[in-house]
Amino acid sequence: MNLAGNSLLSVVTFLPATVAIFMCFLNSEAKQNARWIALWTTLFTFALSLIIWINFDPANPDFQFVEERAWLGPIKYKMGVDGISMLFVVLTAFLMPLCILASWESVEERVKEYMIAFLVLETLMIGVFCALDLVLFKFFLYTLLGSVLMLLAMLAMYWYAGTTDIPTLLRTDFPVGMQWWLWLAFFASFAVKMPMWPVHTWLPDAHVEAPTAGSVILAGILLKMGGYGFLRFSLPMFPVASVDFAPLVFLLSVVAIVYTSLVALAQEDVKKLIAYSSVAHMGFVTMGIFTFSQQGVDGAIFQMLSHGIVSAALFLCVGVVYDRMHTREIAAYGGLVNRMPIYAFCFMVFTMANVGLPGTSGFVGEFLTLLSAFKANTWVAFFATTGVILSAAYALYLYRRMIFGALEKPKLKAIADMTPREIVFMAPLVILTILFGFYPAPVLDVTAKSVNQLVERHTTAVKKARGESATRVVISPAAAPTR
Repeated sequence: MNLAGNSLLSVVTFLPATVAIFMCFLNSEAKQNARWIALWTTLFTFALSLIIWINFDPANPDFQFVEERAWLGPIKYKMGVDGISMLFVVLTAFLMPLCILASWESVEERVKEYMIAFLVLETLMIGVFCALDLVLFKFFLYTLLGSVLMLLAMLAMYWYAGTTDIPTLLRTDFPVGMQWWLWLAFFASFAVKMPMWPVHTWLPDAHVEAPTAGSVILAGILLKMGGYGFLRFSLPMFPVASVDFAPLVFLLSVVAIVYTSLVALAQEDVKKLIAYSSVAHMGFVTMGIFTFSQQGVDGAIFQMLSHGIVSAALFLCVGVVYDRMHTREIAAYGGLVNRMPIYAFCFMVFTMANVGLPGTSGFVGEFLTLLSAFKANTWVAFFATTGVILSAAYALYLYRRMIFGALEKPKLKAIADMTPREIVFMAPLVILTILFGFYPAPVLDVTAKSVNQLVERHTTAVKKARGESATRVVISPAAAPTR
């Protein structure tokens, strides 16, 4: 079945937004209708994304399902996916119906507007991973300060290369001096979106203010856009600058892993603890990416996908008990295993995955990134490994406080276990967490060829820029000066 010539990516991208426009004309009082329309739209979008996965050719490292149309003069509407971006499209489409189910009973006010916002957000997120033009990418991904610098960099790239076409820019050799400034401009945007230390401080507050589904999307998808940006732009387009700034990225990654893990240990708010753990796990991602190795980049992508599942599940777990107790304070819980055994099991699986226990998806990404970091710099690997120990400390501390202990608090004695609706949106996450822990091939096979091409192009570009392929002047022993 050849879908390469069709508009499948455009359908997957814009279907949610199209339905959202029609939902604007719904009666605001028809809350249940809004919920069902949003659910079926997201489920259908997910089904279409699976068609992309099924028809994707892992042996082809180039962009597939490419669509190209005239848009704004020299700027084209161009969409496509490769092994690096395709799975992020599937992950986004997979999490959205779970978010709708999680919000089914907890959101009672302005339900129509809430569902419209989520459908529009889905279009923007999928568009980021499918865009093959700089301006189109900017259209989908926009935040003020960091993205202003990225916009200036995009203008400079257009003036130099005469195009905003991403596949063409991937083959463009930018001057070394120019690469530095372009890299820094993109870094300003991507570092905030990751988020990297020290520009991470917005994340815990954002999670605290967001509803459960908002935290799921923020941790599961939006944090991955920074890492995707590094892989799509920084490494292949500015290879020399990436090598020159790698020590800085390693330093920030190690500080993020160690420092935010220590901060997580001191948290009394469940959401803040998980938010700080997300910053630490994104430190493994940036560390793996900037080792410029097959293992490192494969591990970073796997870590992003795994974290998208595990962190989303952890925030859903918080939402389950928050809907019952209306508090996020760790001290308000205890002994939940006595009243909520199914919940305790689900929370245990995701906690172990967050720690990186072998047999869960969290182990594979961390192991690959640490292995590649050890080959690149043993000190970086040493300090990053302490983050694994600290993650076990804060994750098990959280689990023990909430799940075990005496069931003493009066409110908890009447708390009910997970409902069938909650089991429906939690079960797929449990299955994927364990499945990818024992069998990571569905992810690694898809990314392998594209990552290999990225690493080879990066290495070749760096050697070319450093003059390693140029003719060297060699002084023979006979011509050497003698005393």
